[in-house]
Amino acid sequence: MTKQRKVPMRKCVVTGEQLPKGELVRVVKNKEGELFVDSTGKKNGRGAYLQLKKEVIDRAKKTNVLRKHLQVDIPEEIYESLYKLV
Repeated sequence: MTKQRKVPMRKCVVTGEQLPKGELVRVVKNKEGELFVDSTGKKNGRGAYLQLKKEVIDRAKKTNVLRKHLQVDIPEEIYESLYKLV
């Protein structure tokens, strides 16, 4: 009998949905204040999870939800790299 592994769940900061971690992308702010998109989900720092859908990224940009979660201004490059992943 094989043991079933628990799927780590994370909450999308835009939609509020609980989803498997693999379906989300993480935007991270590290201790130095650098911002980057973490596709591995393993980098150190404060992270906010987003669904990889164009409309979710649009909404995140419009409502400034990432800025509220990470307490830092989000440069345009972050959104551009998120769009590239979609």
